[in-house]
Amino acid sequence: MIERIAILGTGLLGASAGLALRAAGYRGAIVGWNRSPAQAQLALEMGALDSIAADPVEAARESQVVLLATPVYAILDWMEQLSGVLGPDHLVTDVGSTKAQITQAAGRLFNSPTRAAFLPGHPMAGKERGGAALADADLYRGAVWLFTDNPEWQRSARSAELVQAWRQWIIALGCRVIDLDPARHDELVAWVSHLPQFVATALSALLEDEVGDAPELKSVGGRGLREMTRLGASPYSMWRDIAHTNSDAIERALHALEQRLAHLRENLRTPVLRDEFEKANRFRRE
Repeated sequence: MIERIAILGTGLLGASAGLALRAAGYRGAIVGWNRSPAQAQLALEMGALDSIAADPVEAARESQVVLLATPVYAILDWMEQLSGVLGPDHLVTDVGSTKAQITQAAGRLFNSPTRAAFLPGHPMAGKERGGAALADADLYRGAVWLFTDNPEWQRSARSAELVQAWRQWIIALGCRVIDLDPARHDELVAWVSHLPQFVATALSALLEDEVGDAPELKSVGGRGLREMTRLGASPYSMWRDIAHTNSDAIERALHALEQRLAHLRENLRTPVLRDEFEKANRFRRE
């Protein structure tokens, strides 16, 4: 049913999708494009792609499924570009980390009987660094792949078939699929994904200020320091769009954490500290 897939954005997530599809038995053509020709070439050499598109819009037009694997604002730009050139025989989907703006644009630009379908998606998988060089066929295995589909969208019969076929391929990659309301999605990922990133960024930046001129102290921290600051290696380019498109939910989560840290600071010498450790242990056990 899906004979050709175009992956626009062949960094970590896009190249991993190509590798994972091949590992899961996909036999159709996979064509890719990246704004960095070197990244597209590396994805090709790794076997994530069959070919590199000279014209990404034309590649999308010639494919049944288009996977947008770029930062959020670039996804929104591609949606604007593709909505006028693709039709009811196409499905566009994405891996964007926030979903409210993307889902809103999907309802405005796609998902009518005369237009392509758009299925907003977000795999809860990744690494602290990006790039095709780190792509992994098993990146999505065991991960949750979230969708923020809208049952009220009126799609053509063909595009509706493509939506179901793509969802089946996601399951074939080894993912568990969960459907969420887009606002609920952004609220949840602010807690379980975005907050840990900004905590690691703040901690790493603080340590750079405090002990950055004493590099031997990094060894003193050992495994605990490495685990707590691993996400601190994530580049700003990966997180700017997330911060801008989910700022309200992230602000609420950061404010709650600030209050919790103040609570800990005020109870370092009281039994309340034990209660906090017990709650933390319970969360890890469950």
